[in-house]
Amino acid sequence: MRNAKLVTLIAGAFLSLQAQAVNLLQLYQDALVNDAVYASARANLSAGQEASVQGRANLLPLIGIGGTYQRAQRGNVADIKSHGYTISLAQPLLDVAAWQNYEQSKLAVAASEAAFAVVQQDLILRVAQAYFDVLAAQDTLAALLVQKDAISEQLASAKRNFEVGTATITDTHEAQARYDLVIAQEFGAQNDLAIKRTALQQIIGKPPAELAILRKGVELNAPEPAQINAWVSSAEEQNYVVLQQKLALEIAKRDITRNRAGHYPTVDLVASRSDSNQRNSAIPSLNSGTGATSSIGLQWNIPLFSGFAVTSKVRQAIALEDKSRSDLESARRSAAQNAQQAYLGVTSGLAQVKALQAAEVSSRSALESNRLGYQVGVRINIDVLNAQQQLFITQRDLSKARYDTLMNSLRLKSAAGSLREQDLAQINTLLIQP
Repeated sequence: MRNAKLVTLIAGAFLSLQAQAVNLLQLYQDALVNDAVYASARANLSAGQEASVQGRANLLPLIGIGGTYQRAQRGNVADIKSHGYTISLAQPLLDVAAWQNYEQSKLAVAASEAAFAVVQQDLILRVAQAYFDVLAAQDTLAALLVQKDAISEQLASAKRNFEVGTATITDTHEAQARYDLVIAQEFGAQNDLAIKRTALQQIIGKPPAELAILRKGVELNAPEPAQINAWVSSAEEQNYVVLQQKLALEIAKRDITRNRAGHYPTVDLVASRSDSNQRNSAIPSLNSGTGATSSIGLQWNIPLFSGFAVTSKVRQAIALEDKSRSDLESARRSAAQNAQQAYLGVTSGLAQVKALQAAEVSSRSALESNRLGYQVGVRINIDVLNAQQQLFITQRDLSKARYDTLMNSLRLKSAAGSLREQDLAQINTLLIQP
């Protein structure tokens, strides 16, 4: 049959393409190099890691050197030259604000790392979603091509039967209408596939090659552990957005102490060494110089009044701490909800895949039965066309259910804060490798 030949050709085309296909893990490696969002986050991480260095600087000695050189002309007689230098050192001994700023800077570095981890997980999800979107679009187009060929055969059969008087013109019109519809759907599917490939290109920075496809009849695994509460608890504590908010709360707490330090005294160890010299070419007796002078001591400062600025800043910091605490609770609830939705998505997806696999077998049997019934005259043309349409819809839904289940498994691990590149590698083993 022509339909069987077309299926064989499509299968052969897919097999030939697989020799040059790229898999999910390879595209993820391309995205690590070329994705603009990830590159921006990596640069932001590098910038954020400098916070601790800058915060520590306020606790280290401040050393400086300065000097002067002057030359003065008095009339046509005196030529006065003077020069000098000063080396100074200041070491903070008691500065609560500087210490809290240093502690905040270390927390800020940890927050930058958590923010980068969020972007890393997001990149995994974006690559996987774009990859499976392309596969789903390919599946839809391939199924439409098979369906178009089957309807074309049915249309030709209806025309032959009408010519010999064994069928009415209605059968021909029904088949022609279905054929015209599938042609329109084919154009839409081609456009959708081009859009999905463009979305993947935006992530990897270049046009994607042909993609490795899921193995036929692949078995998908249930979540491990199989208790939803375990995933929810992990999300509430280990989700990277939650970790960011935890760190933000700690920074806010230390900000209160740092602002209160505006009322506290500061003590510095100070030391200096200076020397100056002046020479008068006209009157040597006026030459002078201090010689080297060294000093060391303590310098302290006690703030007495700052126009209520310190008190206002403390109140502001307390309010921001309350905000951070509420943001943390919101992040926990959101992470828990995402974990619940993803877990239910995986479990219901597995059940849906199993049901659709059975439905595919039934739909295929129904199509064969209707074809046979049409040949012997107990079924009409519309019955065959409906059976073909039902098989196509079932195959499309089964393909989408598999991809959605895999994506929900990744989202579940992302919500729990455990999504890693190894999870993509595990899914990669389900693909037909090049």
